[in-house]
Amino acid sequence: MSSSTSPTAVLVHGAFADASGFNVVIRELGSTGHTVLAPPNPLRSLAFDAAAVASYVDAINGPALLIGHSYGGAVITQASAILSNVTGLVYLAAFGLDVGESCVSVQQPFAPSLLSSTSASQIVPGISDMLYIS
Repeated sequence: MSSSTSPTAVLVHGAFADASGFNVVIRELGSTGHTVLAPPNPLRSLAFDAAAVASYVDAINGPALLIGHSYGGAVITQASAILSNVTGLVYLAAFGLDVGESCVSVQQPFAPSLLSSTSASQIVPGISDMLYIS
């Protein structure tokens, strides 16, 4: 199935995660002959992350199917807007935004998440950056 007509599956993870969460999916799709890639999502800002993923996908020789989980859905939407080799978008429990929308803007009509009230920041001795521990 890994022919020029079969798109490369590009898995984009969400926030609070990394591409290793796709290990089983990569193994399953790969065992059927599909080419599967899972680039790092830098998690800096939507614009930065979309540009990084777009740069990665643009280097693929042939069609690509972008698959985003959670925040990764927002990233693939923005990235696909500047790519010519994307054949489709798949959202796995993800933000399916229009170009120009943000995760914050689509959540404004709803009650705030409990995340901010159940998480606390804490400085860990010996580490210069602040870590967030729930």
